[in-house]
Amino acid sequence: MAKQFSVKDGKPWKARFFTIWGGQALSILGSQLVQFALIWHLTVKTGSATVLATASMVGMLPSVILGPFVGTLVDRWNRRWIMLIADSIITLATAVLAVLFALDAVAIWHIYVVMFIRSLAGCFHGNAMSASTSLMVPVENLTRLQGINQMLNGGLNVVSAPLGALLLDVMPLQGILAIDVVTALLAILPLFFIQIPQPERIERGKMQSEAQATVWQDFKAGFRYLLGWPGLLIIGLMTVGINFTIIPAFSLLPLMVKDYFGGDAIQLSWVESAMGIGIIVGGALLGVWGGFKRKILTSMIGLMGMGAGTLILALAPSSAMTLAVGGALLVGLMNPLTMGPFFAVIQSTVEPDMQARIFSLLSSVGGGMAPIGLMIAGPVADRVGIQAWFLVGGLLCILMAVAGLFIPAVMNIEEKRSIVFDKLSTGSEQAA
Repeated sequence: MAKQFSVKDGKPWKARFFTIWGGQALSILGSQLVQFALIWHLTVKTGSATVLATASMVGMLPSVILGPFVGTLVDRWNRRWIMLIADSIITLATAVLAVLFALDAVAIWHIYVVMFIRSLAGCFHGNAMSASTSLMVPVENLTRLQGINQMLNGGLNVVSAPLGALLLDVMPLQGILAIDVVTALLAILPLFFIQIPQPERIERGKMQSEAQATVWQDFKAGFRYLLGWPGLLIIGLMTVGINFTIIPAFSLLPLMVKDYFGGDAIQLSWVESAMGIGIIVGGALLGVWGGFKRKILTSMIGLMGMGAGTLILALAPSSAMTLAVGGALLVGLMNPLTMGPFFAVIQSTVEPDMQARIFSLLSSVGGGMAPIGLMIAGPVADRVGIQAWFLVGGLLCILMAVAGLFIPAVMNIEEKRSIVFDKLSTGSEQAA
C-alpha cells in the first residue's frame, strides 16, 4: 500500500485545509456564474447552436487533449505555486474580458480565448488540488472529505444557474465577471500563508535524478503505472463506460421530458432539481457516514444504484412523470457514493508523486468518451427513442458493478498494488 503523507507536524490539519478549501469553493461558485453568464450571452447574441457547441468544445479540449501532460507537469512542479499561478491567470483573463465588455469591444473570439485559458489553467489547478489533498488530510478522512466535495458540487449545480440568471437581471455581464475576480482573489490569498506539502519524488526503475527524467518519460511512467495496476485500470474502464452512456443520456434529458413525457420547462426543472438535491443528500450522507471500511465496496453499490435510477427513467411510462423525478433523485443520491470513494481510493493508494498523472489520465480518457457517446447517442435516440440510451446506460452500470464485486483485482485495490509496474518501469527506463 502506498505511503501516506498525512500532516505529521502536530498542527491541526482541518483549519489549514478548510481555509484553502473554502477559498476554492467560493472561486468555483464564481466560475460557474461566469460560465452560465457567458453561455447565456452567446445564446442571446448569436442564437447559434454551432457557436454554443464550439464554446463547449473550447472548454472541454484542454482537459481531454492536454490533461495527461498537465498531470505530468503537476507531479514535477511545486503544487502550491501551480495553484497560485493558475488562479492568477484565470483572474487576469477574466478581468481583461470584463474590461472588454465594459468598453463594448468584446467579440465572440475573445470569449473563446478566455474560456480556453480559464479551462487550461483550471486543469492545472484542479489536478494540483486533487493530488495535494492526500498530503494535507489524514487517510481515514479522505472518503468523508469526498462526500463533502460531492455535496458542494451538487449544491453549486442547484444554486449557480438561478443565481446567475438573477444577477444578469440586476447587473451587466462585466459585473458578474468582477464577482469571479473577487472570489478568485479570495482563493489565492490563503495560498500565500499556508504551505502545501510536496510529495517525495520516488524514482522507479533505473536510478536517475529528477533533472534527468524528461516530461515524456514521466508521462510514460504514469501510463505504465495505470496499465500495470489491473484493479485501477478496470475501475478506469468503468468510468469510461459511465461517461460513454450516462453523460450523453442525461444530455438528452430535455428532449425526453418534452417529447416522451410531454412536459415543459417546469417539468424539466423538477427532474434536474431532484438530481441536484440527490447529489447534496448523497454527499452529506457520505460525509457523515464515510462509507464502508472497504471504500471500493461503497463505489460498487453506488454504481448499482445509479444504474437502477437510470433504468427507472428508461422504463417509466410516459404518464408517470413523478416516477421519472424519483429516478433522477436516485441517480443523484448514488452519484457521490460512486465517485467519492473512488477518488478517495486513488488518494489513499496511489503514491502522491504519481496522483496528478493518474487523475489527469482518467479524466482525459473518461472526458473524451462523453462527446463520442453524444455523437452515437443522438442518431440512436432519433432512430429507436431516447429511452433506449437510458436503458443501455442503466444496464451497463449495473453489470459493471456486479462484475466488479467478483473481480479480486478490483475488490482488493486498497490492500495491494500490482508488482508488474516495477518490472515494466525498470525495463522501459533502461530502454529509454
